Amino acid sequence: MRKTVVLVVFLLIFLAPTLAEAKVVYVAQIKGEITSYTYDQFDRYISEAEQADASAIIILLDTPGGRADAMQNIIERIKSAEVPVIMYIYPPGAMAASAGTYIALGSHLIAMAPGTSLGACRPIMGYSQNGSIIEAPPKVVNFYISYIKSLAKASGRNETMAERFITEDLAIDQEEALKYGIIEVIAGDVDELIEKAHGMKTKVPVKGEYVTLDLKGAELRYLEPSLKDKVVTYITDPAIAYVLLTLGIWALVLGFLSPGWHVPETIGAIMIVLAIIGLGYFGYRSAGLLLIILAVIFFIAEALTPTFGLFTVAGFITFVLGSIMLFSGGGGVDYLISREVYSEIRVIIITIGALLALFFAFGMAAVIRAHRRKAQTGKEEMIGLSGEVVEPLAPEGMVRIRGELWKAKSKDGTTINIGEKVKVVEIEGLKLIVVREKEKYPKEENVMR
Repeated sequence: MRKTVVLVVFLLIFLAPTLAEAKVVYVAQIKGEITSYTYDQFDRYISEAEQADASAIIILLDTPGGRADAMQNIIERIKSAEVPVIMYIYPPGAMAASAGTYIALGSHLIAMAPGTSLGACRPIMGYSQNGSIIEAPPKVVNFYISYIKSLAKASGRNETMAERFITEDLAIDQEEALKYGIIEVIAGDVDELIEKAHGMKTKVPVKGEYVTLDLKGAELRYLEPSLKDKVVTYITDPAIAYVLLTLGIWALVLGFLSPGWHVPETIGAIMIVLAIIGLGYFGYRSAGLLLIILAVIFFIAEALTPTFGLFTVAGFITFVLGSIMLFSGGGGVDYLISREVYSEIRVIIITIGALLALFFAFGMAAVIRAHRRKAQTGKEEMIGLSGEVVEPLAPEGMVRIRGELWKAKSKDGTTINIGEKVKVVEIEGLKLIVVREKEKYPKEENVMR
């Protein structure tokens, strides 16, 4: 027994350093717009790799760009990382455009998969009121030229090519990126990246020193995005957030004007909350949101009090202007995002604006008219109908209406004889309350008791 204990202690003493030095590489994914929430994801992923003393963390990157302030915070977090951060533009078809290119240039190593691209970094400020993209002023452009060149210089990458990403809005594929010294590795998957990157030195210091990557044989640990990550990534897409906002307002108004199960109002409220959360991460102007609400008020006014299109036109114009202003920057937010994203948003804005105008001009007005129209089915349709007494009402008896016999009661308690014509004025359960047809019964609200 003593020999067994001694053997176990001996093995633990000599094997413990080996176990402690087991290599691990973390792999995480960042996809979608670069927002303030993206920084939270980077920070969380890098922190987990640091706590495990990982050999490196590989970030699978696919982004069209996003907020400049979030991008700068992410780069600062990478610089302070205690483990090498490898930016891998993956899968095939992915991109690291605009803000994504800056983030890549700020990382310790850049890899690209076949069929990917990076570049196109010219900053924009958002939308103007006529719907065109607002170009960044020269001082802003010059700032980002200086910034991207400094990132390239600090990592020993091609400063001239980095500058062209802004001045020419240039985008390049993986072969060009490797040829011109922007990236270090082309790899078809993570395993190939590990194999090729093993033994390379980081382009940026880690804890003040350039590190030789020791990745061969490392255990891969994938950090899966949480449900919150998936939801926020989805709703921070400006196009999706905008559609959620408009559909939510649409559903909310429809629910209020058509009371029933309260399902449209509930769904609409949830959509609006998600949209505001998404837009909050991406950045928006509250004045645009107020104009959109004003536009909906115009649409409702058109439905309730038809003005032959006056409120509809006012609502459409206000809606489009508010939607454009929603994405017109402001508040110190610069956007480093592909122009295609803004072009798609503009098409969505005009399309949804036209659909809303048509809906409230015709569809909603029809719904309201239907609600105001006298019921055509059920007991409610009996109000106002005429019939004939077949059993004296003293004050209760029977009447025939549309060939059917109904229990009836005289409204004022007087006797109404057989053959006299009566008119239904109220209903109590299954009993009709009637008056003589020649009597002038004062108009009042129909009552169901």
